[in-house]
Amino acid sequence: MNKSQLLILMIPVVLFSLTVHEYSHGRVAYLLGDNTAKLLGRLTFNPLKHLDPIGTLFFYFMGFGWAKPVPVDPRNFEHPRRDMMYVAIAGPLSNVTLAVICSFFIRVIEPGGTWILFTLLSFGVYINVALAIFNLLPVFPLDGSSVIKGLVPSNIAARLSGLDRFGAFLLMGIILLDHFAHTGILGRVLWMPIVIVVQFLTQEAFPDLFNILRISFQ
Repeated sequence: MNKSQLLILMIPVVLFSLTVHEYSHGRVAYLLGDNTAKLLGRLTFNPLKHLDPIGTLFFYFMGFGWAKPVPVDPRNFEHPRRDMMYVAIAGPLSNVTLAVICSFFIRVIEPGGTWILFTLLSFGVYINVALAIFNLLPVFPLDGSSVIKGLVPSNIAARLSGLDRFGAFLLMGIILLDHFAHTGILGRVLWMPIVIVVQFLTQEAFPDLFNILRISFQ
């Protein structure tokens, strides 16, 4: 199977994984009292509602990416800072759940007999682990930023919120440096944790999975 075929197989996995991630944010927010996502039509499994073109392209060319953030209004929560933390962590946890499910099936099938299914499951493990770890970086607008604010004292959380306006520029600056100057900053931060988790989940199936990723992203 060549690189073009692998990238085609990756498309539905990326769309589904991003959709579940964003839906989970919206669903938890709704359960905690905020119906903003529902009113704006984002509480859906329709991937077109959650698609961020740039974030999706990053998956194909960089190995990680993002979707269009689900809108949340903390004013509708009884405990805004705590509940925002729950909303934020719901996305990465949904991806971890998908990765675990895919890893279960990838270890009980033979890659030679069902290569397409094995490839889809391989992408399912990798993409969801990558999504979870990338989004847990403690930099706004990623989920890790809200998780950190929910764990620290309120005065520290307020100071961190004051830095949010710089977070997106910092993150994009690092991504651009990695791409054009080949600094590898984000890759070094993300790649090892992703590989360790994927290897732990897939065990003996990891060499075949890694070969698929090598061909896809080389």
